[in-house]
Amino acid sequence: MDTPQSPNQNQLLAALPTAEFKRIAPHLELVAMPLGDVLYESGGQMEHVYFPTTAIVSLQYVLENGASSEIAGVGNEGVLGISLFMGGNTTPSRAIVQTAGHGYRLKTKLLMEEFNRGGVMQHLLLRYTQALITQISQTAVCNRHHSVEQQLCRWLLLTLDRLPSNDLTMTQELIASMLGVRREGITVAAGHLQQAGCIRYRRGHITVLDRSGLESRVCECYAVVKDEYDRLLRDLRHRQEPPSASHG
Repeated sequence: MDTPQSPNQNQLLAALPTAEFKRIAPHLELVAMPLGDVLYESGGQMEHVYFPTTAIVSLQYVLENGASSEIAGVGNEGVLGISLFMGGNTTPSRAIVQTAGHGYRLKTKLLMEEFNRGGVMQHLLLRYTQALITQISQTAVCNRHHSVEQQLCRWLLLTLDRLPSNDLTMTQELIASMLGVRREGITVAAGHLQQAGCIRYRRGHITVLDRSGLESRVCECYAVVKDEYDRLLRDLRHRQEPPSASHG
């Protein structure tokens, strides 16, 4: 049986005051986000923005030779499509679903109308954008200066923070592609973490057994990103009344 979906599962939508939420609620469309689904291609026009609820989306920069590397992840804490309200209609990155789930999409025209009102929606989106910029910057530093094992720990912890369980459906090939490293490097790093009792890895499936073990091995990049999200989004409050529009 499918878990009931609600816009309140996305932190930004849940933080909108009732009046602002009611303006967009009839236009929020629940969409499935299957693993590997490409929501945006680099340079493509954006017709919708996406508010993930149970899915996680990887923002990747794709090189001319087809190689790619993740620059950030977006889950239920955020929104896909920030370049729209930052002044552009296209994005230089590809957005691909890394963890299957659901989300809500909204036509870009409607988001811009709400953003340009200058209310809470604008405030939330700009705060979130600052947090996302921190994540992108820290990812670049981490990929340049830290070991593959530290990068894998960072990626696992950031993914866990967006999931309700300790189980991840993810192949080593996909992780290697997102981190921009060789698959052999991920195999070795995952092997070390498994030997240390931090994770259990079966083909296409990772279970985190000891989160504190990952936290003891990760570089400072994880804490920098998490602290910035907490600082910028910690005072978000859910609406007092549940949104009636989320019910079919």
